[in-house]
Amino acid sequence: MGSNRSKLKKYNVVDLFCGAGGFSLGLKNTNRFNSILANDIDMDMCEAYSLNFPETKILSKHISDLDFFSIKKENTIDVVVGGPPCQAYSLSGKRHIDDPRANLFLEYFRAIEVIKPHIFVYENVKGLFSYKKGNIFNQLQEIFEKIGYDLSINLVNALNYGVPQSRERIFIIGYKKGLEYSFPAYSHSTKTSKKPITISDAISDLPMIKSNENSLKYLSKPKTSYQRLMRKNAPENLMDHKSSKHGENLINIMRYLPEGGLKEDLPYKIRPKSGYANSYGRLWWDKPSTTITRNFGTPSSARCVHPKIDRALTTREGARLQSFPDHYKFFGSRAKRNLQIGNAVPPLLAKKIGRSIARSLDKL
Repeated sequence: MGSNRSKLKKYNVVDLFCGAGGFSLGLKNTNRFNSILANDIDMDMCEAYSLNFPETKILSKHISDLDFFSIKKENTIDVVVGGPPCQAYSLSGKRHIDDPRANLFLEYFRAIEVIKPHIFVYENVKGLFSYKKGNIFNQLQEIFEKIGYDLSINLVNALNYGVPQSRERIFIIGYKKGLEYSFPAYSHSTKTSKKPITISDAISDLPMIKSNENSLKYLSKPKTSYQRLMRKNAPENLMDHKSSKHGENLINIMRYLPEGGLKEDLPYKIRPKSGYANSYGRLWWDKPSTTITRNFGTPSSARCVHPKIDRALTTREGARLQSFPDHYKFFGSRAKRNLQIGNAVPPLLAKKIGRSIARSLDKL
């Protein structure tokens, strides 16, 4: 079995808007892909990517400065992945020149048009479904069909693929006409033998540190299969498990928050008057996390208060809930590291998408 696996063909990938490398990690863990080139404009993202993928060439520059003709000439490229926003651009109408996000999608389209990979992956927020009353999808299908691709359009919740987090995103898989492709079926749900992974399943082996504390040692041996997976090849010392220093007022607010509670559940005298609907919210110990964003260390901006402790999630806890293993390295300040985690495609989800892509490419 092992010898057969080692003989399976590996496919070359270009990762655009690569961030810290969540999608690349998922693909790598299938043992079926080589990430040969990655690109992101953010220097700290590129540093984090390089720490984990030293063998991959990374270009830290604006995507418009990439020469895709040269990239194609120098490499055999099977797959392109990336998640540029396209909400600001009407593909059949006028370009919104004042919104730079519009150009990012056009540059991604340029990459696909020039490189012509067998398969590409385009990830976006679920709000894309309702943008322009849904017409955006007709336009996407039209422009990609013109250059020879069919599309598989999927609204995906990461918790259905073994990630301990409710995170809905759109994944559009483009595949060359004549190729067959099927998006992977759920592995975890209330209707399958594997139930969604909870916060407890994910982080109960991590020390229960308080505000402004740090720990380099695990609380216990792994208690769940998810924790064993996260700790595979982990260093002896725990990385990035340092909690934010919260002020007394915020700690007092969190002290009154029930599990799963929001600011509306607080006594009126200490209830914050500003903030988002889900701000100052405590998570549930025995449920998956809500969506991890760049603000998972900031209670005034997101539901991110630890289910059992009066503090926000640590960087490592956020990484666990995004399915980054404990050996994975991030770069820069706490805010930068949290951004790298919150913006990523969860590696476990990317791995399952990667397997489905490999199955399709194996038929060539």
